[in-house]
Amino acid sequence: MNKDLKKIIEEVDNEILKDERFKLIDEVEDYYSEKIIKAFKEEQLSMSDLNGTTGYGYGDVGRDKIDRIFANVLDSESALVRSQFISGTHALTVTLFGLLRPSDILLSITGKPYDTMDEVIGIKENPSSLKAFGINFDYIDLIKDEFDFDSIEKYLKTHKVKVIDIQRSRGYADRKAISISKLQKVVEFIRTIDKDVIIMVDNCYCEMTDIINPTSPSVGCDIMVGSLIKNLGGGIASNGAYVAGRSNLVELVSERLTVPGQGAEVGPSGDMNKQILMGLYLAPSVVASSVKTNIFASLMLEKLGFSTNPSYKDARCDIVLGITFNNPDKLIKFVEGIQEYSAIDNYIKPIPSDMPGYSDKIIMASGSFTQGSSIEISCDGPLRPPYIAYLQGGLTYKYGRLAVINAVRKLLNENE
Repeated sequence: MNKDLKKIIEEVDNEILKDERFKLIDEVEDYYSEKIIKAFKEEQLSMSDLNGTTGYGYGDVGRDKIDRIFANVLDSESALVRSQFISGTHALTVTLFGLLRPSDILLSITGKPYDTMDEVIGIKENPSSLKAFGINFDYIDLIKDEFDFDSIEKYLKTHKVKVIDIQRSRGYADRKAISISKLQKVVEFIRTIDKDVIIMVDNCYCEMTDIINPTSPSVGCDIMVGSLIKNLGGGIASNGAYVAGRSNLVELVSERLTVPGQGAEVGPSGDMNKQILMGLYLAPSVVASSVKTNIFASLMLEKLGFSTNPSYKDARCDIVLGITFNNPDKLIKFVEGIQEYSAIDNYIKPIPSDMPGYSDKIIMASGSFTQGSSIEISCDGPLRPPYIAYLQGGLTYKYGRLAVINAVRKLLNENE
């Protein structure tokens, strides 16, 4: 290893040893670890609850306990946790179709949602989109990472909006994630204008980065959605997602996922109960490791002259780190370096490719035990200026740190 690179790694490690934020991350991990154990105790979780069901899934005691445990942990009235959700995008889709009706308005106040939602909403034409069902969509951009309160007020006073969508993490946009404090402020503001509008949060990548949740009474969001192959799956759940919030809204979503009149009472869990429970059990530790990996990577790359978002000094509200390369070759090399230090398929070289739901070619490192899992260690980005790589995960801080160091070596054309 180049002496200069070795020196930079030593500097980063030494600075991080003094970083008080690692202590704060550990405190959040402690908080959720205790909260999960108490939820397990309250439900009297037993070995028999790990057994799944088949067919209709009637009387799936373990599945129903999981719903109540997630609701407890996420400070929600109710939760729907199902392996029948194939992704976070799918859970968001089912939620929107559950809440919206023809002629309703969906308003995003964090700009255009993530790319995979384009055909769901109808931004990109699709005969199965919300637009095709007569549901209207509009969005208001953030201004320098802040909510545009004037535009939100004007819009709400001139339109009857049914659902407001807030995407906390950045997707492929070059912005910061939305903190809980910012969320609290905008929810309070919205309620002074329209107390009935449904406020929905896309909470993917953000769970367990703060002890307060969007659906906590102190924040007041009505419903939120997240994927189990991200934070709350703890690297164990092999698929699935959750919806949590007000009971009447979660019920509407459950009846869109399954059957009106049956909702959450049906749906076999197969062999997923154990995976979901074990994933949640490990999630506080895994999310803590991911956030620590994020901080390590930002400091190291900033020392090498690259811009990161969030920067090293910024607070973390999700597990995603954006790294701006301003060069497609550097983006590709960094992603290749992450793949080389992934657990699975580390001998494969990722190449920019077309992917369903995206307009640009995407390069993706995801050598994970679960296909597409963001929480294990992954890095991806669209091949478009300013050529930003989005780094997520690290099942442990040690594995995350190793992958980042290798990606930097690759970037600098160094051998081990």
